Amino acid sequence: MGETQMIDWYRNCHPERRLSQSRRERRSRRTCGLLEMPVLLQIALLIAIGLLTTATLPLRAQARDIPNAGPTHPTDQTQEQRGRKLLEQMLEALGGDAWLNRHNIRVYGHSGRFFQGAPNGIVIDFTAIHQFASGDRPEAQRIGFITDKSMILPGKKIDIVQIWINNTGHEVTYKGNTTLPKDQVDDFYRRQDHSIESIYRVWLKAPGVVVIDEGSTMVERRITERVTILSDNNDAVTVDIDATTHLPRRRTFQWRNTTFKDHDEDAEEYDDYHTIQGLPTALTITRYHNGDMASQTFYTKAEYDVNLPPETFNPDVLLKKKQ
Repeated sequence: MGETQMIDWYRNCHPERRLSQSRRERRSRRTCGLLEMPVLLQIALLIAIGLLTTATLPLRAQARDIPNAGPTHPTDQTQEQRGRKLLEQMLEALGGDAWLNRHNIRVYGHSGRFFQGAPNGIVIDFTAIHQFASGDRPEAQRIGFITDKSMILPGKKIDIVQIWINNTGHEVTYKGNTTLPKDQVDDFYRRQDHSIESIYRVWLKAPGVVVIDEGSTMVERRITERVTILSDNNDAVTVDIDATTHLPRRRTFQWRNTTFKDHDEDAEEYDDYHTIQGLPTALTITRYHNGDMASQTFYTKAEYDVNLPPETFNPDVLLKKKQ
């Protein structure tokens, strides 16, 4: 190394000998410090820096390249167009015209009720027939509660039946017909008016209705698409639609509690779908009231379009006394 080069190297490595440093000179000082390290330490440091660099870049690439699990939305559609498209997909998944033209469904199952999210220990076996409205045929339900004949005799019996028709509720036994309390009747028809069936039969056909796609959400660890239907009188019902199957997973609505002057929320979740007579049917229905589980119903058997006697939904026809 020449004398001039030695002087330059000395000055770069010892800046205190000078009154000022440029950016290039400060960089030279750091380089000189590296050269002054032992060879093994230099190699270890370079390897460590190399490992950090090569490890960081793939991690960034992996995070960037992970595909989004949520469904994509067309950017050229409005919220209402996307919402109506989702409802069309849900109707098709349910069975389309075959689902809309069902006459009735008969189910067998058992149901348990909850208080503040905890079961009350009572499980009720039942059979129910739901008639769907069409033309002159009104929507109606008949629910029979199944009990043991006695502690001695084997078998089952139905001593009590509830019949819901024409905005009334009746309890029928072999002794007579009793009108159910007003709060139970209001609750039943409030839920019926916000049902999945009513969305297609009533809501979407009403003037002034607005459909809003509210984006993706989760229901019981499933990705769903949320759609809200608004009526012209500020009533609303929300449906969470499975992003994969397009079947309904949750139905929610709010209503004003006239006693406490606030709003209550009613929700139903649908699970354990089975295809019955070509129609996907939820065999587990869980109901929530203000976020707390209120009841859970399990269907053990379901069948569509069964032949029914004409007096099935007539509350004036009493039950026969069981022997």
